[in-house]
Amino acid sequence: MADDLLLVRARELWLELAGTPVEFCPSAGAKVVAAPGSRLCPPSWTGVVRIGDAAIVTAPSVRAAEMVDDAAREMSHEELVDVARLRAVLPVLDVLGPASLFYLGRDGFLPAHEGAGVEQLPVGGGGLAALLALSGEEAAGESGLEDISSPVFMLRRGDEVVAAAGYRSWPRSVAHLSVLVAPHCRGRHLARAVASAAVAHALDAGLLPQWRARPYPSQRVAVALGFQELGTQLSVRLGDTPVDRGR
Repeated sequence: MADDLLLVRARELWLELAGTPVEFCPSAGAKVVAAPGSRLCPPSWTGVVRIGDAAIVTAPSVRAAEMVDDAAREMSHEELVDVARLRAVLPVLDVLGPASLFYLGRDGFLPAHEGAGVEQLPVGGGGLAALLALSGEEAAGESGLEDISSPVFMLRRGDEVVAAAGYRSWPRSVAHLSVLVAPHCRGRHLARAVASAAVAHALDAGLLPQWRARPYPSQRVAVALGFQELGTQLSVRLGDTPVDRGR
């Protein structure tokens, strides 16, 4: 029952982000719609989200939607988030992802035992800027910590912030988790400690924690805290000329 509820809540989130009427239909293949204002992907990109055994796709124009729909008719929902498979049937110019989507209900939460010393500070709390700078632009941007709306949960070693986590409030009462660990302190369960504090805060607020991860270490932390992998998100930028598939 809990798994079904997580699935329903996760789908409700992505349906709202699609920005136009669409449904997850397990028995009818992927649903492809033209949605220029979709938040499944960057503007002018095509967004694919699979939750459970169904997928939705938003395209930036009617022409792009028709092109994707034509290709999607021959693909399973797993193939829709397979970059190599998409490149074979669509004019893919650029890709973001795929990223795995994890969700967590209160009954499934496995709090970390390494949480002693985690501080809770207001957004922008002291030391976060230094951690972001130390981690480099790519890792800092991937973490999403600059965009959180929750308090920030930190671990220090002396005066240095070595790990931080928080979440950003998304539609449908979803808390999108962000975690970052200093490069020289990774592999010490620090991510689990600060993320556990952020997850507990989100659950106490009645929110649904969401963890979106590409690298395996990040996915491993999510699983350690009790998150369930329910789907995949992928964004692609398409060209105008359809791929010749030998028809």
